[in-house]
Amino acid sequence: MTQQKLDTIFEEWQSNEALAEEMIPLLGKLYRQYNIVSSLFGRSLINQSVIRILKDHRFVKKVEGTELSVQDTYPLVKAMVDLNLGPAHVDIGKLAVAFKHSGETDVVAFLKRELAEIVDGHGGNGSTGEPKDVVLYGFGRIGRLLARILIEKAGGGNMLRLRAIVVRGRGDIAKDLEKRASLLRRDSVHGPFSGTLSVDEEARTITANGNVIKVIYADSPSEIDYTAYGIDNAIVVDNTGIWRDEDGLSQHLACKGAAKALLTAPGKGDIKNVVYGVNHGDITSDDRIVSAASCTTNAIVPVLKALNDHYGVEHGHVETVHAYTNDQNLIDNYHKGDRRGRSAPLNMVLTETGAAKAVAKALPELAGKLTGNAIRVPTPNVSMAILNLRLHQATDAEALNDYLRRMALHSPMQKQIDYVDSAEVVSSDFVGNRHAGIVDAKATIVDGNNAVVYAWYDNEFGYSCQVVRILQHMSNVSFLAFPKDRD
Repeated sequence: MTQQKLDTIFEEWQSNEALAEEMIPLLGKLYRQYNIVSSLFGRSLINQSVIRILKDHRFVKKVEGTELSVQDTYPLVKAMVDLNLGPAHVDIGKLAVAFKHSGETDVVAFLKRELAEIVDGHGGNGSTGEPKDVVLYGFGRIGRLLARILIEKAGGGNMLRLRAIVVRGRGDIAKDLEKRASLLRRDSVHGPFSGTLSVDEEARTITANGNVIKVIYADSPSEIDYTAYGIDNAIVVDNTGIWRDEDGLSQHLACKGAAKALLTAPGKGDIKNVVYGVNHGDITSDDRIVSAASCTTNAIVPVLKALNDHYGVEHGHVETVHAYTNDQNLIDNYHKGDRRGRSAPLNMVLTETGAAKAVAKALPELAGKLTGNAIRVPTPNVSMAILNLRLHQATDAEALNDYLRRMALHSPMQKQIDYVDSAEVVSSDFVGNRHAGIVDAKATIVDGNNAVVYAWYDNEFGYSCQVVRILQHMSNVSFLAFPKDRD
């Protein structure tokens, strides 16, 4: 390769970097001023770095087979700023690919046609719902990630306002507040908090990126009056897992200022177990207590629904290879559960999972068709579900993968199902992935009616994103989405 060619490649990279740098404030303006949530084939473009934006453009070729660069997307983003758009979710990547394939040259005319419903809609009713107060009851792994997501989304039309967290503690409050803030600021798995944090010991608040969050100390819900803190009609998100039935969770509803409760664990009894993207439509205005099911249930149900809708599932077995959790012991010690008392960082631990049975609560048509087990392994985050299925309809790996790829890109479950086609990916590559599950195409095995599908999932962050989606739905927050899927 000549030096001239090398220089050309580098100059092209620098040009793309410059365009990405120019794009960032435009994306920010669309988000904060017009409530436009921009993405690139499902990957958020909000608050992303130059390198991340360029990497996401490369991702398009891997999953869609189409070259896409910031040279293609920048003109669309720039034009969108001047269209006075109403609130919406807009996939810039899909629009750019459609524009390239259309053969058109007038970007503004193209956008006015594709986004006709929201052009000159700023200040209109492109979104629904009213601002909703949210309280996090418990501030462990899921609680802190929910806080990060809610803070990140604040100010962009999300309408969910994190007003308070509830924790136990009667000791040195000043020290406790600093500890809580420190755990939110630094995370060994998910990295540092993106922004600034400050603590007001006297007011007992943590301010994160301008969001003032009250820290309420209580040993039970019965001690709390949320209205005393200016909080009303709130959704209380129970991250403790202490109560999983209606009687226990109803304690939250007895608190002044609390309207609904959302459990971040599988619910028992008649509580609806919801997997967003699959059965969230079952939530009614009368439902005051809802469960977000488990991380594993959220990972497998969208993929199972997609496969059952297209091929039909006769029966199957789900094996989860799950990262260890805080419930396990660092070293051998007593545990009420079988095997879980053995050292989590030193052992693979065979244990049970209710995810296979829980599938039926979200997908009743699969009731009694699945068995399941779990192996806890010495990694702190990101798990895998192995779906060993007998299908009604015979197929092959290429056709099945192509179908799941289309579901990941162009179906109503595109935020639940992600798709990767690389022989080199490992679990740490999926830390921070916002999808409920990620299909590993290279691992798919199909022999006629028998299929084995591997799905990765960030059992912490991906699940937390699903919880926030349920929160938005319970708050009647919805947005138009563009472009309209053509498949």
